Amino acid sequence: MQNSDRIWNLVEERRQAYRGLADRVFDSPEIAYTEYASADAHEEQLKAEGARVTRGVAGIPTAVIGEWGEDGPVIAILGEYDALPELGQEPGVAEPRPTGGPGHGCGHNLLGSAALMAAAALADWLKEQGLPGRVRYFGCPAEEGGAAKTFMVRAGLFDDVDAAISWHPASLNGVSEPVSLANTRIDYTFHGRAAHAAASPELGRSALDAVELMNIGVNYMREHMPDDARVHYAYLDAGGVAPNVVQAKATVRQLIRARDLPGLRELIARVDKIAEGAALMTETRFERRVVSGVSNIVGNRPLEEAMQAEFDRLGAPEFDAEDRLFAEAIRGTLTPEHIEAAFRRFGIDPRPDLPLADFVVPLDRGQTGGEGSTDVGDVSWAVPTVQARVATCAVGTPFHTWQLTAQGKTAMAHKGMEHAAKVMAATAKALFAKPDLLAAAKAEHAARMAKTAYVCPMPDEVQPPIRPRAA
Repeated sequence: MQNSDRIWNLVEERRQAYRGLADRVFDSPEIAYTEYASADAHEEQLKAEGARVTRGVAGIPTAVIGEWGEDGPVIAILGEYDALPELGQEPGVAEPRPTGGPGHGCGHNLLGSAALMAAAALADWLKEQGLPGRVRYFGCPAEEGGAAKTFMVRAGLFDDVDAAISWHPASLNGVSEPVSLANTRIDYTFHGRAAHAAASPELGRSALDAVELMNIGVNYMREHMPDDARVHYAYLDAGGVAPNVVQAKATVRQLIRARDLPGLRELIARVDKIAEGAALMTETRFERRVVSGVSNIVGNRPLEEAMQAEFDRLGAPEFDAEDRLFAEAIRGTLTPEHIEAAFRRFGIDPRPDLPLADFVVPLDRGQTGGEGSTDVGDVSWAVPTVQARVATCAVGTPFHTWQLTAQGKTAMAHKGMEHAAKVMAATAKALFAKPDLLAAAKAEHAARMAKTAYVCPMPDEVQPPIRPRAA
């Protein structure tokens, strides 16, 4: 029996336990830094697998690390388990049935469960082979806007790690293109002077005017920034609900994205100048507070080729007629543009008649389309990193929607989750079994860092928010 077959079997032996873990996290959806029940579930599973467990790392109560093995290289498997606000949805139903509250609209209930599944299987394989090495599972909260991994990197938790592996639920299968946008969230709070808006408006200095002028300035800047950069905003405090009072205080959050860290720093400086101009025009003052920050992903060709080899050997998840029937029902709620966009983003020709992905896309496929951001980016600056995309939902399913949440506990989601665990475990196995592969990955990473050094996008004074466990 080949080693790859054995690592796949070690994953399969855990099938029921980890499907239960994924469903338990799905049923306890919690948003950034409040994932106590999900972290508890992962901690319990780590202990059941015989891992050495550390909770509350990097000052984050909902972060947990489990480790197996002794000496040798350290391979990290990254998991997540946070949800998104207002996306609670009855699972297994192909129509909107909101349950209220948060929901796993990005599939992180599956993400963390597959990652832990892979790590535990890999630990068993290492023990069977009698090889030195350590497997370290990172249970990471707050990926959705909270940048927990950035705090974890800054705290030095990856200083002794040799390589990191992760994945994300998707509608197609393949190695993730190493493309994401660096970003930061900054709150700009303007302070003015209140006054009676009818009797003595000349005495007032409107903080709300300052916020609106800042947004206008950012809108004009969009014409003169790189095409792949993004700036979004949200009013956190519009100064109250009384229009007959000149607003003395108002806050806007600017989410600034750029292709890489140097580009992000340049764009931040320009947005800061716009805030200064808005304050000058309105005779107000402002203060800024960085809320979070993440880096762009740094690719690693040796790891990507190694993961592609495992993907090609394993193939795509095997879905059955019932899976395809439900996928078709979900696709009935989508537009043709949704379905075509899924293929375009992976750089392949659309197949509108395909309900579930039955193939693996190649490397160097020329991915197109918009990109988001992830705190996995900061891990990739610290150590060589690779990610997989594995089909867990109908082709074309938009993420951060009820359609994705509706599929989060289905049999097809579980099958994709198990498949992802096999891909990650087999890729990590190759790193332990082939020292030259790990050396090549580390050499490429070192060469990249020599050209552009990592500067953490999170200022030292910004600390992880501590949010209490729900009563």
